[in-house]
Amino acid sequence: MKEKPGLIAACGIDCAACDVRLAPGDAAGRRRIVDWFRDTRHTEVKPEDIHCSGCRGDRAAHWSADCWILHCCVDERGLKFCSDCRDFPCERLVAWASQNEGYGHALKRLKEMEQGM
Repeated sequence: MKEKPGLIAACGIDCAACDVRLAPGDAAGRRRIVDWFRDTRHTEVKPEDIHCSGCRGDRAAHWSADCWILHCCVDERGLKFCSDCRDFPCERLVAWASQNEGYGHALKRLKEMEQGM
């Protein structure tokens, strides 16, 4: 099987290209994220709170430390990627992936990783 990339989250998101992970060094990116939360989620987020060291980083520095995928895959099952799970792809992950194009790409990446492509 092909070696799995190091900057891929448990869910398949490419951390190397993630706006949240890149935000500390990108003022315009932080502003876009703050605006998105305000306009789409009607939630105020402080620019200084936008940071993430990835799923295998410090949980205190993880953007979404309460992520259900992180909890299921890493905490409960002790896996690095959802594609390592015997239940992959589970219904909940497929439903998550249908929420937006980025999540859909993440699921596709996991499927490719599973197949060793």
